Amino acid sequence: MTRFRRPAARAAATVLTGCLLLTGTGTAGTAAAPRPAATATAPDIDVADVRSHLNDLAALTEANGGDRAHGGPGYAAAVDHVQALLDEAGYTTTRQEFTHAGATGWNLIAEWPGSATDEVLMAGAHLDSVPGVLGVNDNGSGAAVLLELALTLAGTGARPGAGVRFAWWGAEELGMVGSGHYVDGLDDGARAAVTGYLNTDMVGSANAGYFVYDDDPALATVLTNWFDTRGIATEPAHEMSGRSDHAPFLAADIPVSGLFTGAGLAMTEEQADRWGGTAGEPFDPCYHRVCDDTANVSDTALDRTADALAHAVWELTA
Repeated sequence: MTRFRRPAARAAATVLTGCLLLTGTGTAGTAAAPRPAATATAPDIDVADVRSHLNDLAALTEANGGDRAHGGPGYAAAVDHVQALLDEAGYTTTRQEFTHAGATGWNLIAEWPGSATDEVLMAGAHLDSVPGVLGVNDNGSGAAVLLELALTLAGTGARPGAGVRFAWWGAEELGMVGSGHYVDGLDDGARAAVTGYLNTDMVGSANAGYFVYDDDPALATVLTNWFDTRGIATEPAHEMSGRSDHAPFLAADIPVSGLFTGAGLAMTEEQADRWGGTAGEPFDPCYHRVCDDTANVSDTALDRTADALAHAVWELTA
């Protein structure tokens, strides 16, 4: 997540033709046989698998310069890693290239083939980190949750009624550059086909709260209902306002929501009573700091946000 509120950046970029992003340098997966229709009941997302993806991202980041900053080897290695897993699972993947501040970056887009309509629900997370930081919670957590959700969907063989498109964004930490570039490249028809966008940015905070983006009440209700049925209180994600990859979608009048477990703000006494955290401490005590490593993540928060996101994707595309 970016530290300050900024408008979506409009960097000089290579505009990709084909606004639904179904062509490019990725490998197209094909469905060998008809798949059963999706139901509104989502599978449980195994937090151990989410944690495994997170540990893998941390290890490859450490081995490639120690961060996933825009233009660096860590980010390139992370894109390679995630894309290989998605290709193997049968997704149609595309790298959308852009340039910013003299460096090349990529968005990674993964389309699940075989939807029944042209409408598509998107879910995304930024894959980059700030320089000099492993970025395990910010935003390895969101990227890993999204990856395991995508692989779980592929494993079920479900054929959703609406399309499902996952995105891992580049250069979010520089002002939502990658997601802004993507939205700018959509023509009117492609933009209208996106029924909603769900963002996952910092969803494993060590002193976690549970926040839902309330920009679109209908989308937000799908997420809050999951928490409500489990007796878990939520709050609107005001700390996220304009500060992550949902912002370009919102500016383009695409409905948005998402999940967040807190960044640099301190948890209040009331919130600590509600969620069992430590009052007076930041939700993420290592936000944009070197200590944002594999110890800086709550498995409970990862588990809850992964299952809530899965519930939303299944319900909204059934």
